[in-house]
Amino acid sequence: MMGWYCSGICRALALLTLLFPLRERGCWGLNPSSGDLEESPNSDPDPWEVLQRHKRSWVWNQFFVLEEYTGNEPLYVGKLHSDVDKGDGKVKYVLSGEGATSIFTIDENTGDIHATKRLDREAQAYYTLQAQAVDRLTNLPVEPRSEFVVKVQDINDNEPKFLDGPYLAGVPEMSPLGTMVVQVAATDADDPTYGNSARVVYSIIHGQPYFSVEPKTGVIRTALPNMDRETRDQYVLVIQAKDMVGQMGGLSGTTSVTVTLTDVNDNPPRFTHRNYQYTVLESLPVQSVVARIKAADADIGSNAEMDYRIMDSDGPGMFNITTDEDTQDGVIILLKPLDFETKSSFSLRIEATNRNIDSNFLSLGPFSDTTSVKVTVEDVNEPPVFSTPLSRMFVSEDAKVGTSIGRVTAHDPDTTNNAIRYSIDRNTDLERFFNVDALSGVISTAKALDREANSVHNLTIFAIETQDPNQIGKGISLITVQDINDNAPVFAIDYETLLCENAMPGQVIQTISAVDKDEPERGHRFYFALAAPVAGNLNFTLRDNKDNTASVLTKRGGFRRREQPVYRLPVLIVDNGSPALSSTNTLSVRVCDCDSDGVALSCGAVAYTATGLSTGALLAILGCIITLLVMVLLIVTMRRRRKEPLILEEERDIRENIVRYDDEGGGEEDTEAFDMVTLRNLNVIRDPNVRRDVTPDTPTFFHYPSTTRPSYKSLPDNVVFREFIWERLKDADVDPSAPPYDSLQTYAFEGSGSVAESLSSLESLSTDSDQNYDYLSNWGPRFKKLADLYGNSDGTSVFS
Repeated sequence: MMGWYCSGICRALALLTLLFPLRERGCWGLNPSSGDLEESPNSDPDPWEVLQRHKRSWVWNQFFVLEEYTGNEPLYVGKLHSDVDKGDGKVKYVLSGEGATSIFTIDENTGDIHATKRLDREAQAYYTLQAQAVDRLTNLPVEPRSEFVVKVQDINDNEPKFLDGPYLAGVPEMSPLGTMVVQVAATDADDPTYGNSARVVYSIIHGQPYFSVEPKTGVIRTALPNMDRETRDQYVLVIQAKDMVGQMGGLSGTTSVTVTLTDVNDNPPRFTHRNYQYTVLESLPVQSVVARIKAADADIGSNAEMDYRIMDSDGPGMFNITTDEDTQDGVIILLKPLDFETKSSFSLRIEATNRNIDSNFLSLGPFSDTTSVKVTVEDVNEPPVFSTPLSRMFVSEDAKVGTSIGRVTAHDPDTTNNAIRYSIDRNTDLERFFNVDALSGVISTAKALDREANSVHNLTIFAIETQDPNQIGKGISLITVQDINDNAPVFAIDYETLLCENAMPGQVIQTISAVDKDEPERGHRFYFALAAPVAGNLNFTLRDNKDNTASVLTKRGGFRRREQPVYRLPVLIVDNGSPALSSTNTLSVRVCDCDSDGVALSCGAVAYTATGLSTGALLAILGCIITLLVMVLLIVTMRRRRKEPLILEEERDIRENIVRYDDEGGGEEDTEAFDMVTLRNLNVIRDPNVRRDVTPDTPTFFHYPSTTRPSYKSLPDNVVFREFIWERLKDADVDPSAPPYDSLQTYAFEGSGSVAESLSSLESLSTDSDQNYDYLSNWGPRFKKLADLYGNSDGTSVFS
């Protein structure tokens, strides 16, 4: 039998729960469902012995441990004891689970459980442990393993905290008493189900008497009515949250609440002065700012927006006032030019009114104000002014140089009335067609005019004060050049007239018109006629259509190109000017061969055929020429298709084909540019199964037996080449993969009958030769390099 014994704290807590039936609990939190405790033989009698106990092996319970224990000794939690334990040290108690050995320890001899560290309920509220009694010698369990819970009991060790603080809030100014501002909330990490450690009440420490806070809800409200933003716009409150329902010993936390009074339109606009005075120059440009005035408004934002208007003025239409949306200033703008000599001052009455009026505060109005503004105009030295800013003048195209066209006049608007001199802005009269008299302002011609070149002259005239040349007035003179009949009419276009050989008499072959650079007031009227020398010709006639056009007609038929391919017809054109002008224009008429519809096929002169040569003879000659051309083409085609002979001519040196590759080697020391094996001489026995006239990668589908191929080494030179060529030809005939040509690279070897044998130096690397090459120096300059390499030295020293 084994049982649990509670600590003294456990018994104290059990006594506090007198409402629990004694039958249900053997100790604090004992679970009777698993069996009743059996009295330990070594236990002292206590009041709990009145309970009837039944035999059981284990009694597990939920233990309580106070958090934040500050004692120097480990905190006693409880005791584990088994009936198997006779006190002889044979039973060992083992503890495992959460915090075993690190937080909770058990005396393996007595079964006492202690907490060795300070526990924090807010970090972990309970620990689940397993206990077991085992034999000390064999380590075999003498009791089944069982589980129990150690619960950390809360104490008030956490103060309330405002997780959302500090707070920012706003409330409209002039709000009534009790208007809600904001709600604050504090949280307490202590156990809300145990005692009052987490029950919080709120109070205001700083911010009275303006605001109050509800103790339970944390709602902040206004405590005074009609608080004015213009007097004070911000309040900083300090709110306290205290646990233990605010009782003595409770923990507390604070936060700040910044309350801003938001603006309402409770202040009307007011001008700081009843009268304003401003001075401006009379030269102030139109749309310029004359003055800026502002009505003061203690409100801000949209509540301070206002509109200005001119209620009365002694200069109607001279000024306007608008609102500067950034500064809420009233901007007075000039609408018309000022003239000190006409009016030297203006009086305005201006009103400012709030745009957004709150009906709740109409009793504080009116929300508008008025003021007077006087604008004084100062005199300035003004430039001369033309009596007519734009003057129109007319002059005839044939006006003589020096002809007066018109006069411009200007005056000084100032009271001094200074004298004025006139001049022309030459940027508007680059060719200097006109002059202006400096004193009188009379404009005259300076050069001959041509209306067709420039019909309108736009001149800028300067009027300059003699006393102050910087004062310059400008005027515009628009001079129109009037037309005279000084241009004769001409053809409208260059006509191309075609006449068919089969044209009939009286047929219209061309309709002509004219143009004239002049522009008479009554419009153009042209008269057409044939020039006097051809007026009576027998070929053509001309008919005036009375609409500034004329038609050219034939008088006869039977025109022939062979007789005359082109006719020149002079046409006289006269205008209706005064005096009338005329010009003679030549119309070219070309005779053409036309089809039945009158469409020209060919025009111009016809080449005459040779005398005594008939058409049949010409056709015969043409046929012969064509036949010769066909024969030449056939010969050229056959020559191109003729195949080249497979065997080269005997007189051609086969070795010449090597130089045709146009590739220069690197000398004896170049062993990488070419494959040395392909340059073997004839004495090296070749592989009879390898094709020399195709790419090595090309597979051969047919091979001769090695016994059928002769040995080149035993044959004379003239037979070697013949047999080699015929052998390759047989391979190409029977091998379907062979290309339809023979490659010249297969002939890169020499015969064995040469007296000089091989001249190649490529084999000198591997050949032991004791031949004397001194005779090379006698062969001439072409063999000088070989003589330098091989002469006067042995063969091996060349490559040292």
